[in-house]
Amino acid sequence: MTVGGVDLRTLAAEHGTPAYVLDEADLRARARAWRDAWTQAFGVADVYYAGKAFLSTAVARWVHEEGLRIDTATGGELAVALRAGVPGDAIGLHGNNKSDAELEAARDAGVGRVVIDSMAEVDRVAAVAASGWGGDPARRAPVMVRVTTGVHAGGHEYISTAHEDQKFGLSVAGGRALAALEAVLARPELELLGVHSHIGSQILDPAGFTVAARTVLALRAELAERTGVLVPEVDLGGGFGVAYLPGEVPLDPGRIAKDVAATVADACAELGTAQPRISIEPGRAVIGPTTLTLYRVGTVKPVTLDDGSVRTYVSVDGGMSDNLRPALYGARYHAAVVSRRSTAATVRARVVGKHCESGDIVVHDVDLPGDVAAGDLLAVPVTGAYGRSMASNYNLVPRPPVVAVADGRSRVLVRRETVEDLLRLDLG
Repeated sequence: MTVGGVDLRTLAAEHGTPAYVLDEADLRARARAWRDAWTQAFGVADVYYAGKAFLSTAVARWVHEEGLRIDTATGGELAVALRAGVPGDAIGLHGNNKSDAELEAARDAGVGRVVIDSMAEVDRVAAVAASGWGGDPARRAPVMVRVTTGVHAGGHEYISTAHEDQKFGLSVAGGRALAALEAVLARPELELLGVHSHIGSQILDPAGFTVAARTVLALRAELAERTGVLVPEVDLGGGFGVAYLPGEVPLDPGRIAKDVAATVADACAELGTAQPRISIEPGRAVIGPTTLTLYRVGTVKPVTLDDGSVRTYVSVDGGMSDNLRPALYGARYHAAVVSRRSTAATVRARVVGKHCESGDIVVHDVDLPGDVAAGDLLAVPVTGAYGRSMASNYNLVPRPPVVAVADGRSRVLVRRETVEDLLRLDLG
């Protein structure tokens, strides 16, 4: 099997396993597809790449070259985007608990927007912006207010972020969202750009976005009626789902853009308000399918289950340290042997890692060749989002490299950690 013109056996020999293998051309094409779809649907729209999915200087540079802005959630992500050469005004800063240092870094970089997540942040951002923004003492801090719409969408409770009982945003139904918007307008240090909504992750039904859009637009109209200020922007967040398993259908950027554009037009006509500038924040949908994780098989063990059937446990040289999602919230993945062809009948298999946890599962159920053996290369696709970014050193396992492939060549974007790296952190 080849990716980007590179044989995966060659790549494993050169870079070792496990390794994240990223197809640069695929990444660029997906970034362009989201940019083009939303621009065509709205005329003008901003697409922010959600860096939390995975961010490196090369990835930040590539998506920005394809016309995307960068959404960051921490000072570390902000630093990477800036190091990549992304201008501050093309960066947003999120976070439910931003530190003073992160807000000051955003101010110094002149980020294009800070998404306020609580009432307390209104005063905190205003205090940081008292001396100006981006080096301009007369510039106000550009902010949006994140609201929770009550729309519950996504594949797991932990990744559904618009229901009321969770840490993000301010409730529309409870009146806190409107109060926060009015509080921003009362601070001369702040410029209210608009309203932000994010309803969840791995969403495959577009209906959630259209329902949330109507709620946010109604809030925007209510604010205008109360204050005379019609904010110019609305951000509908991210969470656009991808196909992880054979037979799944991802959200199409063109279809969802058209559906949301029609909803925005209808809602604004009903409310009697001008249409806002729309922005979105795809992360997984841009980076997820571009990357696979390449493992080498170690122990293969048939296990007889309670019902008498047999499941083959296939252990690989990584695990929950390089893909936490299956252990964290039961995420499902696929796998295939990619180093050779096999005519053997398939067996019911479970791909597991090398860590000291029974929940260290990479792929819960998959059919693999019955002759799968130690030394085989196994690929798990669609690991670009929340693989490397959630990776850990559990059991003091060094994190894998990120290797980009393009035009028959490979190069390391993020190098493999070594045991020496880990020991350097241990001060004895």
